[in-house]
Amino acid sequence: MINQDIFAEGTLLSSTESVCPVCLKRLPANRVRYGEDVYLEKECPQHGFYRTVIWRGTPGFTEWARPKVPVFPQQPFTSIDKGCPFDCGLCADHRQEPCCVLFDVTERCDLKCKFCFASAGKKDSSSEPSLKKIEGWYRRLLQAGGPFNIQLSGGEPCMSDDLPEIITLGRSLGFTFFQLNTNGLRISRDVAYLAKMKDAGLCTVYLQFDGTNDEIYSRMRGRAIFAQKMQAIRNCADLGIGVVLVPTLVPGINTDEIGRIIDLALAHAPTVRGVHFQPVSYFGRYPQAPSDAERITLPEVIRAITEQTQGRIQRESFLPPGGENAHCSFHANFVLMPEGELRPLTRRETSSCCSTSTPIQDGSRKSRLVTAKHWTVARPPVTSEPKQILGSWDDFLERVNTYSFSISGMAFQDAWNLDLERLRECYIIHVSREGKLIPFCAYNLTNQLGLSLYRPQSQFLNT
Repeated sequence: MINQDIFAEGTLLSSTESVCPVCLKRLPANRVRYGEDVYLEKECPQHGFYRTVIWRGTPGFTEWARPKVPVFPQQPFTSIDKGCPFDCGLCADHRQEPCCVLFDVTERCDLKCKFCFASAGKKDSSSEPSLKKIEGWYRRLLQAGGPFNIQLSGGEPCMSDDLPEIITLGRSLGFTFFQLNTNGLRISRDVAYLAKMKDAGLCTVYLQFDGTNDEIYSRMRGRAIFAQKMQAIRNCADLGIGVVLVPTLVPGINTDEIGRIIDLALAHAPTVRGVHFQPVSYFGRYPQAPSDAERITLPEVIRAITEQTQGRIQRESFLPPGGENAHCSFHANFVLMPEGELRPLTRRETSSCCSTSTPIQDGSRKSRLVTAKHWTVARPPVTSEPKQILGSWDDFLERVNTYSFSISGMAFQDAWNLDLERLRECYIIHVSREGKLIPFCAYNLTNQLGLSLYRPQSQFLNT
Protein backbone atom coordinates (compact mmCIF):
# COMPACT_ATOMS: atom_id res chain seq x y z
CA MET A 1 0.00 0.00 0.00
CA ILE A 2 1.50 3.34 -1.05
CA ASN A 3 1.66 6.05 1.57
CA GLN A 4 -0.28 8.89 -0.07
CA ASP A 5 1.47 11.42 2.20
CA ILE A 6 4.46 11.34 -0.10
CA PHE A 7 2.32 12.99 -2.77
CA ALA A 8 1.46 15.99 -0.61
CA GLU A 9 4.13 18.11 -2.26
CA GLY A 10 6.10 17.39 -5.41
CA THR A 11 8.59 19.20 -7.62
CA LEU A 12 7.76 19.65 -11.28
CA LEU A 13 10.83 18.61 -13.25
CA SER A 14 9.59 18.97 -16.82
CA SER A 15 6.63 18.51 -19.13
CA THR A 16 6.00 16.09 -21.98
CA GLU A 17 3.06 14.26 -23.57
CA SER A 18 1.60 10.81 -23.04
CA VAL A 19 -1.64 8.92 -23.77
CA CYS A 20 -4.70 7.87 -21.83
CA PRO A 21 -4.52 4.14 -20.93
CA VAL A 22 -8.22 3.76 -21.72
CA CYS A 23 -8.79 5.67 -24.97
CA LEU A 24 -5.14 6.28 -26.06
CA LYS A 25 -5.92 9.97 -26.59
CA ARG A 26 -2.78 12.11 -26.51
CA LEU A 27 -2.51 14.08 -23.25
CA PRO A 28 -0.21 16.66 -21.66
CA ALA A 29 1.94 15.04 -18.98
CA ASN A 30 4.37 16.10 -16.27
CA ARG A 31 7.42 14.51 -14.72
CA VAL A 32 7.15 15.20 -11.00
CA ARG A 33 9.64 14.33 -8.28
CA TYR A 34 8.52 13.23 -4.82
CA GLY A 35 11.54 12.71 -2.60
CA GLU A 36 14.01 10.66 -4.67
CA ASP A 37 11.36 9.16 -6.97
CA VAL A 38 9.92 10.53 -10.21
CA TYR A 39 6.37 9.95 -11.49
CA LEU A 40 4.63 10.62 -14.78
CA GLU A 41 1.32 12.41 -14.19
CA LYS A 42 -1.48 13.02 -16.68
CA GLU A 43 -5.23 13.49 -16.73
CA CYS A 44 -7.79 12.47 -19.35
CA PRO A 45 -10.95 14.63 -19.32
CA GLN A 46 -13.01 11.46 -19.81
CA HIS A 47 -11.14 8.78 -17.86
CA GLY A 48 -9.42 10.59 -15.03
CA PHE A 49 -6.02 11.12 -13.43
CA TYR A 50 -3.03 8.76 -13.68
CA ARG A 51 0.24 8.78 -11.77
CA THR A 52 2.89 6.13 -12.55
CA VAL A 53 6.39 5.73 -11.11
CA ILE A 54 9.12 6.00 -13.77
CA TRP A 55 12.32 6.39 -11.69
CA ARG A 56 13.19 5.36 -8.14
CA GLY A 57 16.23 6.67 -6.31
CA THR A 58 19.82 7.00 -7.40
CA PRO A 59 21.38 7.55 -9.85
CA GLY A 60 18.98 10.50 -10.00
CA PHE A 61 16.63 11.16 -12.89
CA THR A 62 18.13 14.58 -13.71
CA GLU A 63 21.71 13.41 -13.15
CA TRP A 64 21.18 10.55 -15.60
CA ALA A 65 20.06 12.84 -18.46
CA ARG A 66 22.36 12.89 -21.46
CA PRO A 67 21.66 15.28 -24.35
CA LYS A 68 22.00 14.17 -27.96
CA VAL A 69 22.10 15.78 -31.35
CA PRO A 70 18.86 14.62 -33.03
CA VAL A 71 19.12 12.55 -36.19
CA PHE A 72 15.96 12.93 -38.24
CA PRO A 73 14.91 10.23 -40.75
CA GLN A 74 16.77 10.43 -44.05
CA GLN A 75 13.58 9.49 -45.83
CA PRO A 76 10.34 9.74 -43.83
CA PHE A 77 7.79 7.22 -45.06
CA THR A 78 4.71 8.76 -43.42
CA SER A 79 3.45 12.33 -43.22
CA ILE A 80 2.62 14.17 -40.01
CA ASP A 81 -1.14 14.35 -39.65
CA LYS A 82 -2.45 13.42 -36.19
CA GLY A 83 0.93 13.67 -34.47
CA CYS A 84 2.90 11.29 -32.26
CA PRO A 85 2.21 8.41 -31.67
CA PHE A 86 -0.32 8.12 -34.52
CA ASP A 87 1.84 8.86 -37.60
CA CYS A 88 4.67 6.34 -37.12
CA GLY A 89 6.32 5.00 -40.17
CA LEU A 90 8.83 6.81 -39.55
CA CYS A 91 7.59 10.40 -39.73
CA ALA A 92 9.75 13.51 -40.08
CA ASP A 93 9.35 14.31 -36.37
CA HIS A 94 11.24 11.22 -35.22
CA ARG A 95 14.57 12.20 -33.66
CA GLN A 96 16.76 9.11 -34.04
CA GLU A 97 17.62 6.73 -36.85
CA PRO A 98 17.21 2.98 -36.32
CA CYS A 99 19.80 0.87 -34.56
CA CYS A 100 18.12 -2.54 -34.23
CA VAL A 101 15.18 -3.45 -36.47
CA LEU A 102 12.81 -6.30 -35.61
CA PHE A 103 11.20 -8.61 -38.16
CA ASP A 104 8.19 -10.57 -36.92
CA VAL A 105 8.63 -13.71 -38.99
CA THR A 106 5.71 -15.55 -37.34
CA GLU A 107 2.93 -15.03 -34.83
CA ARG A 108 3.09 -18.67 -33.75
CA CYS A 109 4.67 -19.63 -30.43
CA ASP A 110 5.32 -22.84 -28.48
CA LEU A 111 4.83 -21.15 -25.09
CA LYS A 112 1.93 -19.32 -23.50
CA CYS A 113 3.69 -16.73 -21.38
CA LYS A 114 2.03 -14.60 -18.76
CA PHE A 115 4.27 -11.70 -19.83
CA CYS A 116 4.49 -11.25 -23.61
CA PHE A 117 5.07 -8.27 -25.89
CA ALA A 118 3.40 -9.94 -28.83
CA SER A 119 0.37 -11.74 -27.39
CA ALA A 120 1.66 -14.61 -29.49
CA GLY A 121 0.21 -18.06 -29.94
CA LYS A 122 -1.46 -18.42 -33.33
CA LYS A 123 -1.67 -22.00 -34.53
CA ASP A 124 -1.09 -21.73 -38.27
CA SER A 125 1.44 -20.12 -40.57
CA SER A 126 -1.01 -18.71 -43.11
CA SER A 127 -0.27 -15.08 -42.23
CA GLU A 128 3.53 -15.38 -42.11
CA PRO A 129 5.47 -13.07 -44.45
CA SER A 130 6.95 -14.57 -47.61
CA LEU A 131 10.60 -14.19 -48.55
CA LYS A 132 9.49 -11.72 -51.19
CA LYS A 133 7.73 -9.65 -48.53
CA ILE A 134 10.81 -9.76 -46.30
CA GLU A 135 13.02 -8.72 -49.21
CA GLY A 136 10.80 -5.66 -49.49
CA TRP A 137 11.42 -4.92 -45.80
CA TYR A 138 15.18 -5.17 -46.29
CA ARG A 139 15.04 -2.81 -49.27
CA ARG A 140 12.88 -0.36 -47.31
CA LEU A 141 15.54 -0.30 -44.59
CA LEU A 142 18.22 0.45 -47.17
CA GLN A 143 16.11 3.38 -48.34
CA ALA A 144 15.91 4.55 -44.73
CA GLY A 145 19.70 4.67 -44.37
CA GLY A 146 20.57 1.05 -43.55
CA PRO A 147 21.88 -1.54 -43.28
CA PHE A 148 20.87 -1.73 -39.63
CA ASN A 149 21.20 -4.56 -37.11
CA ILE A 150 18.42 -7.13 -37.62
CA GLN A 151 16.56 -9.07 -34.93
CA LEU A 152 14.44 -12.03 -36.03
CA SER A 153 11.45 -12.09 -33.72
CA GLY A 154 7.82 -13.11 -33.45
CA GLY A 155 5.97 -14.97 -31.89
CA GLU A 156 8.69 -17.53 -31.49
CA PRO A 157 10.76 -17.12 -34.67
CA CYS A 158 12.06 -20.69 -34.56
CA MET A 159 8.54 -21.90 -35.31
CA SER A 160 9.41 -20.85 -38.86
CA ASP A 161 11.69 -23.07 -40.95
CA ASP A 162 12.79 -20.14 -43.13
CA LEU A 163 15.25 -18.38 -40.82
CA PRO A 164 18.41 -19.52 -42.65
CA GLU A 165 16.95 -18.26 -45.95
CA ILE A 166 15.91 -14.95 -44.34
CA ILE A 167 19.45 -14.42 -43.00
CA THR A 168 21.02 -15.41 -46.33
CA LEU A 169 18.77 -12.96 -48.15
CA GLY A 170 19.72 -10.16 -45.78
CA ARG A 171 23.41 -10.93 -46.16
CA SER A 172 23.10 -10.74 -49.93
CA LEU A 173 21.65 -7.23 -49.60
CA GLY A 174 24.44 -5.96 -47.35
CA PHE A 175 23.11 -6.56 -43.81
CA THR A 176 25.81 -7.93 -41.51
CA PHE A 177 24.46 -8.40 -37.97
CA PHE A 178 21.63 -10.84 -37.20
CA GLN A 179 20.32 -11.81 -33.80
CA LEU A 180 17.67 -14.38 -32.98
CA ASN A 181 15.13 -13.42 -30.29
CA THR A 182 14.11 -16.82 -28.96
CA ASN A 183 12.84 -18.79 -26.00
CA GLY A 184 15.48 -21.39 -26.88
CA LEU A 185 13.24 -24.45 -27.03
CA ARG A 186 13.84 -25.47 -30.63
CA ILE A 187 17.55 -24.67 -30.67
CA SER A 188 17.95 -26.74 -27.49
CA ARG A 189 16.85 -29.86 -29.37
CA ASP A 190 17.46 -29.09 -33.07
CA VAL A 191 21.19 -28.49 -33.41
CA ALA A 192 21.04 -29.01 -37.19
CA TYR A 193 18.66 -26.06 -37.55
CA LEU A 194 20.86 -23.88 -35.35
CA ALA A 195 23.87 -24.86 -37.47
CA LYS A 196 22.04 -23.84 -40.65
CA MET A 197 21.40 -20.41 -39.15
CA LYS A 198 25.04 -20.13 -38.10
CA ASP A 199 26.19 -21.05 -41.63
CA ALA A 200 23.79 -18.45 -43.05
CA GLY A 201 25.30 -15.72 -40.87
CA LEU A 202 23.53 -15.70 -37.48
CA CYS A 203 25.68 -13.72 -35.03
CA THR A 204 23.88 -13.82 -31.69
CA VAL A 205 21.12 -15.66 -29.86
CA TYR A 206 19.09 -13.22 -27.77
CA LEU A 207 17.84 -15.79 -25.26
CA GLN A 208 14.80 -15.32 -23.02
CA PHE A 209 16.28 -16.15 -19.62
CA ASP A 210 14.29 -15.19 -16.54
CA GLY A 211 16.15 -17.02 -13.79
CA THR A 212 18.11 -20.02 -12.61
CA ASN A 213 15.33 -22.36 -11.44
CA ASP A 214 12.20 -23.96 -12.79
CA GLU A 215 9.85 -22.32 -10.30
CA ILE A 216 10.45 -18.98 -12.04
CA TYR A 217 9.82 -20.40 -15.52
CA SER A 218 6.67 -22.15 -14.35
CA ARG A 219 5.31 -18.86 -13.01
CA MET A 220 6.35 -16.67 -15.94
CA ARG A 221 6.33 -19.03 -18.92
CA GLY A 222 3.93 -21.77 -17.85
CA ARG A 223 6.51 -24.58 -18.05
CA ALA A 224 9.62 -25.86 -16.30
CA ILE A 225 12.18 -25.17 -19.04
CA PHE A 226 15.43 -24.26 -17.28
CA ALA A 227 17.17 -27.40 -18.61
CA GLN A 228 16.27 -26.44 -22.19
CA LYS A 229 17.69 -22.96 -21.63
CA MET A 230 21.02 -24.41 -20.52
CA GLN A 231 21.09 -26.87 -23.42
CA ALA A 232 20.51 -24.00 -25.85
CA ILE A 233 23.57 -22.22 -24.38
CA ARG A 234 25.68 -25.37 -24.74
CA ASN A 235 24.59 -25.83 -28.35
CA CYS A 236 25.53 -22.24 -29.14
CA ALA A 237 28.90 -22.78 -27.47
CA ASP A 238 29.58 -25.83 -29.63
CA LEU A 239 28.83 -23.81 -32.79
CA GLY A 240 30.59 -20.58 -31.76
CA ILE A 241 27.43 -18.46 -31.61
CA GLY A 242 27.26 -15.61 -29.10
CA VAL A 243 24.46 -15.60 -26.53
CA VAL A 244 22.92 -12.69 -24.65
CA LEU A 245 20.70 -13.61 -21.71
CA VAL A 246 17.50 -11.52 -21.60
CA PRO A 247 15.60 -11.59 -18.30
CA THR A 248 12.21 -9.92 -17.96
CA LEU A 249 12.26 -8.59 -14.40
CA VAL A 250 8.98 -8.90 -12.50
CA PRO A 251 8.79 -7.76 -8.86
CA GLY A 252 7.88 -10.60 -6.55
CA ILE A 253 8.99 -13.25 -9.02
CA ASN A 254 12.62 -12.89 -10.10
CA THR A 255 14.13 -9.57 -9.08
CA ASP A 256 16.19 -11.43 -6.45
CA GLU A 257 17.74 -13.51 -9.27
CA ILE A 258 19.74 -10.65 -10.83
CA GLY A 259 23.06 -11.59 -9.24
CA ARG A 260 22.63 -15.31 -9.90
CA ILE A 261 21.81 -14.67 -13.57
CA ILE A 262 25.00 -12.61 -13.94
CA ASP A 263 27.06 -15.32 -12.19
CA LEU A 264 25.63 -17.98 -14.51
CA ALA A 265 26.36 -15.83 -17.54
CA LEU A 266 29.98 -15.30 -16.49
CA ALA A 267 30.40 -19.03 -15.88
CA HIS A 268 29.52 -19.58 -19.56
CA ALA A 269 31.67 -16.81 -21.02
CA PRO A 270 32.88 -16.23 -23.66
CA THR A 271 29.86 -17.88 -25.34
CA VAL A 272 27.55 -15.76 -23.19
CA ARG A 273 28.41 -12.21 -24.16
CA GLY A 274 26.30 -10.42 -21.58
CA VAL A 275 22.97 -9.93 -19.83
CA HIS A 276 20.29 -7.51 -21.02
CA PHE A 277 17.69 -6.84 -18.31
CA GLN A 278 14.17 -5.76 -19.25
CA PRO A 279 11.94 -4.40 -16.46
CA VAL A 280 8.42 -5.68 -17.03
CA SER A 281 6.09 -3.54 -19.15
CA TYR A 282 2.35 -4.03 -19.22
CA PHE A 283 1.16 -4.66 -22.78
CA GLY A 284 -2.09 -6.48 -23.41
CA ARG A 285 -5.25 -6.68 -21.34
CA TYR A 286 -5.01 -5.06 -17.88
CA PRO A 287 -8.51 -3.84 -16.91
CA GLN A 288 -7.02 -2.83 -13.54
CA ALA A 289 -3.99 -0.57 -13.90
CA PRO A 290 -0.74 -2.21 -12.77
CA SER A 291 0.30 -0.85 -9.38
CA ASP A 292 3.63 0.87 -8.78
CA ALA A 293 4.60 -2.11 -6.63
CA GLU A 294 4.46 -4.22 -9.80
CA ARG A 295 7.14 -2.10 -11.48
CA ILE A 296 10.92 -1.97 -11.19
CA THR A 297 12.79 1.02 -12.62
CA LEU A 298 16.25 1.28 -14.18
CA PRO A 299 18.06 2.78 -11.16
CA GLU A 300 16.64 0.00 -9.00
CA VAL A 301 18.08 -2.57 -11.42
CA ILE A 302 21.50 -0.88 -11.32
CA ARG A 303 21.48 -0.87 -7.50
CA ALA A 304 20.35 -4.51 -7.42
CA ILE A 305 23.25 -5.48 -9.70
CA THR A 306 25.72 -3.88 -7.30
CA GLU A 307 24.08 -5.36 -4.21
CA GLN A 308 23.53 -8.87 -5.56
CA THR A 309 27.11 -9.13 -6.87
CA GLN A 310 28.42 -8.05 -3.44
CA GLY A 311 30.02 -4.94 -4.95
CA ARG A 312 31.91 -6.86 -7.64
CA ILE A 313 30.15 -4.61 -10.14
CA GLN A 314 30.04 -0.94 -9.20
CA ARG A 315 27.37 1.62 -10.06
CA GLU A 316 30.00 3.90 -11.60
CA SER A 317 30.54 1.39 -14.42
CA PHE A 318 27.06 2.06 -15.84
CA LEU A 319 26.43 4.75 -18.44
CA PRO A 320 23.33 6.28 -20.00
CA PRO A 321 22.78 5.25 -23.63
CA GLY A 322 24.52 6.93 -26.51
CA GLY A 323 21.65 6.47 -28.95
CA GLU A 324 18.12 6.49 -27.57
CA ASN A 325 16.73 8.74 -24.83
CA ALA A 326 18.85 8.66 -21.68
CA HIS A 327 15.97 7.38 -19.54
CA CYS A 328 15.39 4.35 -21.77
CA SER A 329 18.41 2.28 -20.84
CA PHE A 330 21.81 1.74 -19.23
CA HIS A 331 24.92 -0.21 -20.22
CA ALA A 332 28.35 -1.22 -18.99
CA ASN A 333 31.14 -3.12 -20.71
CA PHE A 334 33.74 -5.27 -18.98
CA VAL A 335 36.54 -7.69 -19.69
CA LEU A 336 36.55 -10.98 -17.77
CA MET A 337 40.10 -11.48 -16.50
CA PRO A 338 41.70 -14.94 -16.06
CA GLU A 339 41.32 -14.89 -12.27
CA GLY A 340 37.63 -14.03 -12.56
CA GLU A 341 37.84 -10.27 -12.03
CA LEU A 342 35.43 -8.16 -14.07
CA ARG A 343 37.48 -5.18 -15.18
CA PRO A 344 35.24 -2.27 -16.28
CA LEU A 345 35.80 -0.72 -19.70
CA THR A 346 33.18 1.97 -19.03
CA ARG A 347 33.00 4.44 -16.17
CA ARG A 348 30.69 7.35 -15.45
CA GLU A 349 32.53 10.47 -14.30
CA THR A 350 29.72 12.49 -12.75
CA SER A 351 32.09 15.27 -11.72
CA SER A 352 32.95 16.07 -15.33
CA CYS A 353 30.61 18.39 -17.16
CA CYS A 354 31.58 16.75 -20.42
CA SER A 355 30.23 13.41 -19.19
CA THR A 356 26.63 14.59 -19.05
CA SER A 357 26.19 17.86 -20.93
CA THR A 358 28.14 17.44 -24.18
CA PRO A 359 25.59 16.41 -26.83
CA ILE A 360 26.24 13.00 -28.34
CA GLN A 361 26.39 12.73 -32.11
CA ASP A 362 25.72 9.68 -34.28
CA GLY A 363 24.66 7.68 -31.22
CA SER A 364 22.63 5.13 -33.18
CA ARG A 365 25.44 4.35 -35.62
CA LYS A 366 27.90 3.91 -32.77
CA SER A 367 25.46 1.68 -30.87
CA ARG A 368 25.03 -0.57 -33.91
CA LEU A 369 28.77 -1.09 -34.13
CA VAL A 370 29.26 -1.61 -30.39
CA THR A 371 26.41 -4.13 -30.21
CA ALA A 372 27.77 -6.11 -33.15
CA LYS A 373 31.24 -6.12 -31.61
CA HIS A 374 30.34 -7.10 -28.07
CA TRP A 375 27.48 -9.52 -28.74
CA THR A 376 29.29 -11.67 -31.32
CA VAL A 377 31.77 -14.39 -30.39
CA ALA A 378 35.15 -13.21 -31.67
CA ARG A 379 36.11 -16.76 -32.60
CA PRO A 380 35.14 -20.26 -31.51
CA PRO A 381 35.79 -20.55 -27.76
CA VAL A 382 39.19 -22.02 -26.89
CA THR A 383 39.23 -25.43 -25.23
CA SER A 384 42.48 -24.88 -23.32
CA GLU A 385 42.79 -22.79 -20.17
CA PRO A 386 43.10 -19.04 -20.86
CA LYS A 387 46.43 -17.34 -20.23
CA GLN A 388 46.93 -16.67 -16.53
CA ILE A 389 49.38 -13.83 -17.07
CA LEU A 390 48.75 -11.05 -19.56
CA GLY A 391 52.28 -10.06 -20.41
CA SER A 392 51.70 -7.31 -22.94
CA TRP A 393 49.21 -4.75 -24.19
CA ASP A 394 48.54 -7.03 -27.16
CA ASP A 395 47.65 -9.87 -24.77
CA PHE A 396 45.19 -7.59 -22.97
CA LEU A 397 43.59 -6.44 -26.24
CA GLU A 398 43.19 -10.07 -27.27
CA ARG A 399 41.53 -10.73 -23.92
CA VAL A 400 39.17 -7.78 -24.45
CA ASN A 401 38.30 -9.05 -27.92
CA THR A 402 37.47 -12.56 -26.73
CA TYR A 403 36.26 -12.08 -23.15
CA SER A 404 34.30 -8.83 -23.34
CA PHE A 405 31.09 -8.93 -21.33
CA SER A 406 28.23 -6.44 -21.27
CA ILE A 407 25.50 -5.76 -18.73
CA SER A 408 22.65 -3.57 -19.90
CA GLY A 409 19.01 -2.84 -19.32
CA MET A 410 16.15 -1.29 -21.26
CA ALA A 411 12.86 0.02 -19.90
CA PHE A 412 10.08 -0.35 -22.46
CA GLN A 413 7.02 1.86 -22.09
CA ASP A 414 3.35 0.98 -21.83
CA ALA A 415 0.17 3.07 -21.89
CA TRP A 416 0.57 4.12 -18.25
CA ASN A 417 4.16 5.39 -18.40
CA LEU A 418 4.50 6.32 -22.08
CA ASP A 419 6.55 9.50 -22.56
CA LEU A 420 6.31 10.75 -26.14
CA GLU A 421 9.62 12.58 -25.87
CA ARG A 422 11.28 9.25 -25.19
CA LEU A 423 9.29 7.61 -27.97
CA ARG A 424 10.50 10.16 -30.55
CA GLU A 425 14.08 9.20 -29.67
CA CYS A 426 13.50 5.45 -29.91
CA TYR A 427 15.94 3.48 -32.08
CA ILE A 428 14.50 -0.01 -31.58
CA ILE A 429 12.23 -0.29 -34.61
CA HIS A 430 9.60 -2.81 -35.67
CA VAL A 431 8.84 -3.36 -39.36
CA SER A 432 5.08 -3.61 -39.85
CA ARG A 433 3.53 -5.92 -42.44
CA GLU A 434 3.13 -2.89 -44.73
CA GLY A 435 6.82 -2.01 -44.41
CA LYS A 436 6.35 0.91 -42.03
CA LEU A 437 9.06 1.50 -39.45
CA ILE A 438 7.37 1.72 -36.04
CA PRO A 439 9.20 2.50 -32.76
CA PHE A 440 9.05 -0.56 -30.53
CA CYS A 441 6.95 0.95 -27.74
CA ALA A 442 4.45 2.36 -30.23
CA TYR A 443 4.19 -0.93 -32.12
CA ASN A 444 3.45 -2.86 -28.92
CA LEU A 445 1.33 -0.16 -27.26
CA THR A 446 -2.11 -1.31 -26.12
CA ASN A 447 -4.84 0.23 -24.07
CA GLN A 448 -5.97 -1.50 -20.88
CA LEU A 449 -8.31 -3.79 -22.84
CA GLY A 450 -5.47 -4.99 -25.08
CA LEU A 451 -6.43 -2.97 -28.17
CA SER A 452 -3.39 -1.74 -30.06
CA LEU A 453 -2.46 0.94 -32.56
CA TYR A 454 -0.16 -0.99 -34.85
CA ARG A 455 0.00 -4.74 -34.26
CA PRO A 456 -1.87 -6.78 -36.95
CA GLN A 457 -4.49 -8.10 -34.52
CA SER A 458 -5.35 -4.54 -33.51
CA GLN A 459 -8.96 -3.44 -33.30
CA PHE A 460 -7.78 0.13 -32.78
CA LEU A 461 -7.80 2.31 -35.88
CA ASN A 462 -5.66 5.34 -34.89
CA THR A 463 -8.64 7.28 -33.56
